[in-house]
Amino acid sequence: MEWTDDAIIIGSRRHGEKSSIIQMLTKNHGKHAGLLSGGSTSSKRHLVEPGNYVSANWRGRLPEHLGRVNLELERSFGAVIFDEPKKLAALNSICEIILLVLPERESHNEIFTATLFLLQNMVNEHDDIWLALYVRWELGLLGALGFGLQLSKCAVTGETSDLAYVSPKTGRAVSMEVGLPYKQQLFVLPNFLSNREHTTSSASSEDIINGVKLTGYFLEKFVFASFNKTLPPMRNRFSDLVNKEI
Repeated sequence: MEWTDDAIIIGSRRHGEKSSIIQMLTKNHGKHAGLLSGGSTSSKRHLVEPGNYVSANWRGRLPEHLGRVNLELERSFGAVIFDEPKKLAALNSICEIILLVLPERESHNEIFTATLFLLQNMVNEHDDIWLALYVRWELGLLGALGFGLQLSKCAVTGETSDLAYVSPKTGRAVSMEVGLPYKQQLFVLPNFLSNREHTTSSASSEDIINGVKLTGYFLEKFVFASFNKTLPPMRNRFSDLVNKEI
């Protein structure tokens, strides 16, 4: 069996003296591993950096086998942002989360597309839209895994305007009027997630902080708790940098 697909490198580990086992998020084949001959040598080590966008050719006798993979580098996102700690932490968080929560070899084209779009925006030096896109990426991941938040209308009144909070119990939005007496127990809903007039590009620093807090909580509650795990270290590092540097 053989296929060729677009892929993003999300992890690798040394195998034997010279080879590496590569973990990829592919466009059409989901999270997928493969053995790269010479992957730990100096001539190929650059191919397996997390965040690399590659063309991957996988071959295996049976679909369930590890198989062997050859890679052609299309773009190295990690190399572009290597000197930017916040972006690098975000990249490592993305890779770590995908590696831990996505099922093997189950197609998630929408996650691949969203991840590639986010990485492309992260290397744009003239636009900080990537921070809000990161929040939307985690929201999309929650939805793809069956834990989508309901942020389009108030859980109590059904109204679609003046949404201001999110219930930590249900993941559903609450209007300002309903939630104000209980605001200490609720999450703040960022404007760019609740108001169509506030686009991703106009997200404030406060919006980003609240968004990262919101998605992190529900990722831990709905996804990582099912594995008896907490948020991974790189996600926590990214959150810390957001709170410090914004």
